[in-house]
Amino acid sequence: MEIFTDIVLDTLIDFIKLLPFLYLTYLAMEWLEHKAADLTRDMMVRSGRKGPLVGAVLGIVPQCGFSAAAATLFAGKVITMGTLFSVFLSTSDEMIPVMLSQSAPVSVMAKVIVCKILAALIFGLIIDAFIVPVKKSMRLMDINGFCKQEACECETKIAMPALKHTIHTGAFILMVSFVINLIFGILGEEVLVEIFQNRPLLGNMTAALIGLIPNCAPSVVLTQLYMSGLLDLGCLVSGLLTGAGIGLLVLFKTNKHFKQNLCMAAGLWFCGVLGGLLVNLVTNLIL
Repeated sequence: MEIFTDIVLDTLIDFIKLLPFLYLTYLAMEWLEHKAADLTRDMMVRSGRKGPLVGAVLGIVPQCGFSAAAATLFAGKVITMGTLFSVFLSTSDEMIPVMLSQSAPVSVMAKVIVCKILAALIFGLIIDAFIVPVKKSMRLMDINGFCKQEACECETKIAMPALKHTIHTGAFILMVSFVINLIFGILGEEVLVEIFQNRPLLGNMTAALIGLIPNCAPSVVLTQLYMSGLLDLGCLVSGLLTGAGIGLLVLFKTNKHFKQNLCMAAGLWFCGVLGGLLVNLVTNLIL
């Protein structure tokens, strides 16, 4: 009982400490979104066959519904499949605010962001060049208002949306932190690290599968597990690569080709697993 009480108190204290930083982070993100959302969507629409490069870079910018907008644009034949994959793979969802709120080293965030951009660019270019080649005669449709059909509706003011995001994400952080601390307290950190980190392929496959869940929760959970030392960088990257927010939901809703959507979801999972394994390989070679 004493251990349980200590775990609850430690979790609450850590949670209260990070709340102000989490709110300030979301406040800055809301401001950025309102200033840059239209610009980033326009750039993606005008990118044409260079879309994977633009999508890989712009997708990393924390924006509400950017992956949803990309799914809608793909369904309307405004962007290529490679561009859509680039946006999905580079979308960071809640990873950045969670890491910032917990004062994660800049080098750690930079590593994750660089890995996601490179994976998004490489896989996007491969898809457009070899798997689903863009025909020279293919003419992408004009925007025709597709970018207005987003699943995420943001308010004109930034204070209240930032507060809503803080409460929503904060609740996940509190829950996940408590569960992680409880497991550590019962089993011990060494046992959990041994289970996950000595099974790299299974760990990457599981993390990538968790990332496919169309919600902000997976990125919060995966980031918290990484910050706790339970996941290595490769597993984190696998999960974050597949974490496209509500993008997959919007894709299944707007794109009428159900089998194509399933294949794309499976392809996204494969890219996540392969990307994470490559990160582990490179990390091991460097170290």
